[in-house]
Amino acid sequence: MKKDNCIFCKIANGDIPSKTIYEDEMFKVILDLGPATKGHALILPKEHADNLYELPEETAGAAMKLAKKLSVQMKDKLGADGFNLVQNNGEVAGQTVMHFHLHLIPRYQNDGQRIGWTPGEPTQEELEDIRQKIVG
Repeated sequence: MKKDNCIFCKIANGDIPSKTIYEDEMFKVILDLGPATKGHALILPKEHADNLYELPEETAGAAMKLAKKLSVQMKDKLGADGFNLVQNNGEVAGQTVMHFHLHLIPRYQNDGQRIGWTPGEPTQEELEDIRQKIVG
């Protein structure tokens, strides 16, 4: 179900024009208006879910299959040297629009982008404590 005040629902369902590179019954894929690199696109489900936690499993699986298909196509057509898939959940994780979306970011040698994190240095005991919390 689409949300009336959601900009990505409006784009995904055709109420707001976009530079669409793919569309089917479940998704619209658009070029990002503030791209990290040439070809940066967003996979938008037509049905609203705020984030990954709320996304139906079937939609999550279909989004990843579509990401694979499009990343192969975009890498070939745009001459990208690599590819990032980025998906943020919650403001603290960098999500700015509360409608699940998956970033497809072609990467090029010397493109000036840095997508990553600073690695931590947990002890084996800390890792085991975290593992126990997750698996019970």
